[in-house]
Amino acid sequence: MPKVVIFGDPKKGPVADAIEEFTDFAEGKARIVGSCCIEDCTAGILENCDFAVIFGGDGSIIAAARNLSESNVPVIGINLGKLGFLAEFSVSELEDCFDDIVKGTAPIEKRMMLGCRVFNEGRERFSSAAVNDVFITAGPPFRMIELKIAVDGQPVASCVSDGLIISTPTGSTAYNVSAGGPILAGSMEAMVITPICPHSLSFRPIVINADSTVEVVGTRVNKGTTVSIDGQVSLGLAAEDVVRVERRSSDFLIVNNPLRTRWDTLATKLGWAEKPKYERDRILP
Repeated sequence: MPKVVIFGDPKKGPVADAIEEFTDFAEGKARIVGSCCIEDCTAGILENCDFAVIFGGDGSIIAAARNLSESNVPVIGINLGKLGFLAEFSVSELEDCFDDIVKGTAPIEKRMMLGCRVFNEGRERFSSAAVNDVFITAGPPFRMIELKIAVDGQPVASCVSDGLIISTPTGSTAYNVSAGGPILAGSMEAMVITPICPHSLSFRPIVINADSTVEVVGTRVNKGTTVSIDGQVSLGLAAEDVVRVERRSSDFLIVNNPLRTRWDTLATKLGWAEKPKYERDRILP
């Protein structure tokens, strides 16, 4: 039988009931070797495991993935949150697809991750993995900041704006798309650099090679200027701090729901490519 670890916070809404339902279903079909809260996720817990089942929303999966990527164990996301881009399954859908998953016929997708390090006068003072994005926000007192951007040691631009987003393909449908950046297929290997409200009509988002090294230096910042990882881990930035973003050596493995495609998810959850509401489509009384 496959060995499975369950992650979830039973104090959050319906998580406890969903875990109990899955545990009952899995009896005789899988060996559940542990059940932990998200904050207890470590690669060591997944030693010799076949799957990690995470109950929650996309935020729960992102938090877990930063710690679990090096274990190379596929993640199955059960959506008990609001959107569910990464948490693709309901409990009933997982039950329907469980045999295909354990047989290896369900699609498992590799998602690239980023590593962010912050240096001050050559000394590293922060390091974190990122699933979705690394972004810099102006912060209080909310004046525009100025950031110098370099890619592979070559100066690219000086960005006067409310901040900057460096996104993975997975994160392209998150903060990046809200700021006007492009949507990338999750399995692509690339990074997106997207300014946040730039003081320029011509500073458009760019897509660069996944193996590039991006360095951002704040030449003018606010007291509250911050670098944030996936919107979950943050660090205050001072002028002349160097934020270095590179591809992380390990990938994040996620089991895709064979009952839907990424494009279905975009259409149903974000209304992507929705046709206009024509007058003739209205239901008349």
